[in-house]
Amino acid sequence: MGDNPYQNDRGNKDRTITNTKGVGTMTPRPGTGQPMYTSEAFLIGDTMTGGYGKGPDILHECTVAVNPGEIAVIVGPNGAGKSTAMKAVFGMLDVRQGSVRLDGEDITGLSPQDRVKKGMGFVPQTSNIFTSMTVQENLEMGAFIRTDDISGTMEQVYDLFPILKEKRYQAAGELSGGQRQQVAVGRALMTKPKVLMLDEPTAGVSPIVMDELFDRIIEVA
Repeated sequence: MGDNPYQNDRGNKDRTITNTKGVGTMTPRPGTGQPMYTSEAFLIGDTMTGGYGKGPDILHECTVAVNPGEIAVIVGPNGAGKSTAMKAVFGMLDVRQGSVRLDGEDITGLSPQDRVKKGMGFVPQTSNIFTSMTVQENLEMGAFIRTDDISGTMEQVYDLFPILKEKRYQAAGELSGGQRQQVAVGRALMTKPKVLMLDEPTAGVSPIVMDELFDRIIEVA
């Protein structure tokens, strides 16, 4: 292997999202004037090291932290480990070292389903909708863990993405790329998550749709 940090061991050694000492800081929120240590964050993947199954480590002491109301972005080239870091936080790969905490609770050992129950939502980059189901059925599937009335939340999603209400009885697989992404985000919102993670939410959509989708994401935050 060469000197490219994204090729060595197929791992992520980019220090923009990797903290080798495990004590990171975040930019202070407006009006505080004080740094926010990651140990105090609402959601934190703390010095995570791990990979898929029995394969090699892809993350190397990676720390990701975010507070309520904040929009955090992981930036890096292809293969840097951006999606892998999000999957580690969501419990979709083994974290062999480090921990994941949500609102002060260690959730490292929880399954993705249990993390959803704790208040996490995740929209993967691909295969993120049920193409044979209608738009409304997709949204209903998003609320599968809820036992209360979901009609109010569904109306909120329709208010956020009006086109989905127009096409609520149409198969999701017949929608455009941008509309599919709206379905995926809307379905994740049906759980009323405390934290919503989006993996490449604008991949494959036009610039106009991308701007609109980001506007809606900002509204949610």
